Amino acid sequence: MKILITGINGAHARMVALRLRARGDEILGIDRRPWPDAPEGVHVFQTDVRKRPAADVFRQHRPDVVIHMATITHFTASAEERLRINLHGTRLVFEYCHEFGVKQAVFVGRHTIYGAAPDAPLYRTEEEPPLAVSTFPELADLVAADLFAAAALWRWPNLKTAVLRMVYMLGPTHRGTLASFLAGPRVPTILGFDPLYHFMHDEDGVEAIVRAVDHQLSGIYNVAGPPPVPLSTLARGTGRQPIPIPEPLFKYSAGRFGLPYLPPGAVAHIKHPIVVDATAFRRATNFEHKHDAHAVMVSFRES
Repeated sequence: MKILITGINGAHARMVALRLRARGDEILGIDRRPWPDAPEGVHVFQTDVRKRPAADVFRQHRPDVVIHMATITHFTASAEERLRINLHGTRLVFEYCHEFGVKQAVFVGRHTIYGAAPDAPLYRTEEEPPLAVSTFPELADLVAADLFAAAALWRWPNLKTAVLRMVYMLGPTHRGTLASFLAGPRVPTILGFDPLYHFMHDEDGVEAIVRAVDHQLSGIYNVAGPPPVPLSTLARGTGRQPIPIPEPLFKYSAGRFGLPYLPPGAVAHIKHPIVVDATAFRRATNFEHKHDAHAVMVSFRES
């Protein structure tokens, strides 16, 4: 197949590209960043998905499948930039898919859109509404992008659309939201709270994305690996020291004393869990994770 990956220069997107290329697929990529040593058979177009040259890639090369991974989760970018990339970029990618005859579009989203709340069910299914707009306002752009991608299911029924709400990917790449949270020697926690954290190995995450393509999924699916573990266990398992902080002092310590910077909305996620039920995805694809939680933590710690 001819597969286009947006945001191809991200660590996980590169892994997806190399995996698909190794089995013989033709890979196209769009990214603002270059991939100077891209392997043969991987053609990277250095442009922004929101610019005219990106539309030309769709028009001229007519991909069969598009895997949309050109979203950002870090908070170093301004809210306006996140909105432009995450929502407006997603809107344009799906409009190009419809206009230029793409057969399947895979949107790689995040499980955090469900939001962390004390009265939420422990295991969130695909029918659960995304609450992150109210519990974690800084994620509003990612919630909007997820909902726009999901709307493609009824707006353009001829386009097979798979919305993957993936738990954190963690492992040797040291890339991603959770990896950034664990980057330093100390991990902040809220005194009196120890929520479950749901994550999967980098390689298992890549396998899940590939299976979504192979099974031509259409619909919304939670994607997860091993069962979740408490935040304190995650911190110690990755060689970090959990630092309990009284909630009134938390905002004054974020980004200081060797602790990671976190926006105000992240406090709820350090108090309450976001755990998903991935039964539907496993049934649809026969997906089974290969790395348990201990192996994931060790791979992150020792890489």
